[in-house]
Amino acid sequence: MTRIVILTGGTSGIGRAAAEALRAAGCRVYEFSRRPAPEDPCHRRVDVTDEAAVRAAVADVIAKEGRVDILVNNAGFGISGAVEFTDPADAHRLMEVNLFGMDNLIRAVLPHMRAAGSGRIVNVSSVAGVFAIPFQAWYSASKAAVRAMTMALANEVAPYGVSACDVLPGDIRTGFTAARRKSAAGDDAYGGRIARSVARMERDEQTGMDPAVAGALIARVALKKRVRPHYVVGWSYRCLVFLDRLLPAGAVRRLLYALYAR
Repeated sequence: MTRIVILTGGTSGIGRAAAEALRAAGCRVYEFSRRPAPEDPCHRRVDVTDEAAVRAAVADVIAKEGRVDILVNNAGFGISGAVEFTDPADAHRLMEVNLFGMDNLIRAVLPHMRAAGSGRIVNVSSVAGVFAIPFQAWYSASKAAVRAMTMALANEVAPYGVSACDVLPGDIRTGFTAARRKSAAGDDAYGGRIARSVARMERDEQTGMDPAVAGALIARVALKKRVRPHYVVGWSYRCLVFLDRLLPAGAVRRLLYALYAR
């Protein structure tokens, strides 16, 4: 039986790679994003922060297919800058997309999964949700919130045959880097550390792994019979996340300072 997938943010980067991997595995993938994709009959132009639009698009998929087997919440973006100088409107917009946009999809899809007695929800978090990156505090906070939401959700829906987990990519070569909303406000006050930190992060991203690696893992996780709560993309990042469990918090903070806050 062809599995029906809704995936957000699938026109580029990790989302596109995941959509391609899922299609290659025989799934029918309905991709929701703000970007147009007229060549794809399964594309739906949807802003994930628009609850009414999300519900309408999900209802359209249900009307055509009768069910949704898999939801992949991938839509998101990043901002950078010092907490002290970040415009609250930018921080709120980030959380609206990265966290509440995910919530809009979950609340629209979950009743249908519960009624069917089955379903898989895969939320894309980030290694930055484990290691809070200086001068990218709001992005890190949003991805930490995704992890917390996923863990709580997994226990809420387990009795109904629905499972939830998250995937944590690290540095990936995608358009995410260029799309980041950068603010250098206060860089003089911070001794140029904002610009240095973001430049270091962007170098790491642009020399990072191919998005196909993350996309393939997302597809495998989406199609597994049973899932763990968290999946980290790449062995080096798995080692880092494991190291976070072993080291004292102070040591982790000092390590992050040396890497991204000097």
